[in-house]
Amino acid sequence: MRILTLNCWNISPPYADRLALIREGIERLGPDLIGMQEIIVRRDGFDMGAEILDGLGYESAFGAAFRWGEAGGPLAHDADGDAFGNLVASRFPIERSGVFELPGVETGERRSVVATHVATPHGRLAFLTTHFNWRLHHGFVRERQAIALGKLIRAWSADAALPPIVTGDLNAEPEAAEIRYLTGLQSLAGTSFYMQDAWRLAGDGGPGHTWDNANVFAAPSFEPSRRIDYVLVGQPDATGRGVIESARLALHEPRDGVFPSDHFGVVVDVRI
Repeated sequence: MRILTLNCWNISPPYADRLALIREGIERLGPDLIGMQEIIVRRDGFDMGAEILDGLGYESAFGAAFRWGEAGGPLAHDADGDAFGNLVASRFPIERSGVFELPGVETGERRSVVATHVATPHGRLAFLTTHFNWRLHHGFVRERQAIALGKLIRAWSADAALPPIVTGDLNAEPEAAEIRYLTGLQSLAGTSFYMQDAWRLAGDGGPGHTWDNANVFAAPSFEPSRRIDYVLVGQPDATGRGVIESARLALHEPRDGVFPSDHFGVVVDVRI
């Protein structure tokens, strides 16, 4: 099973050129499941996810992280208004989906998780995608978000046949406490959790930077290059379902100086 994660950088210009590159990349890679972040859906009928996926053979489930209206925002994910959020795309039927707010509203950011049950030919799969707080000094917020995400993963995978899969822009390097927590390397608040970090186990070499100053859309922020986008997979079962076969960067090459996004994607093959 092939998994892709990509922060799509909302509708930042040059949107039409980037949209074409994202669509071409998805068509070329042929992922079975995709987790996308920074997707815009507006009340005027504009649907960024639909534009990306049109004609490519996917079902989708969108969930707002926040909304805004004429008076501004950010508003709660379930308020009326235009939306910024996350999207799951699946070649398999989506049986169920839900949107769940993450901690950290008091920081001025609103973040959420889209959780789905996907009916694969191999059994039900819990597939989730999310986007954590972005500020470099907000590790203390991301730690709370990681704990909440872990609880949600447990709940959604309880009646699933396959190990859960989570994608997302977690805005933290692998050494950060929030990522160490999610990958079983440390505890937080008296709790522990474990999922496989696909890149750590099967990355095709190099640091796997997904925020990279080689990307002309990332460089102007003057942030350090680092790996902040992840595919996490639950512990393999007794038959080996869930083993990470490969992990590599995707949608990371420009055309005529244009990159698909300010983030690079990650594509992972998982044994099912």
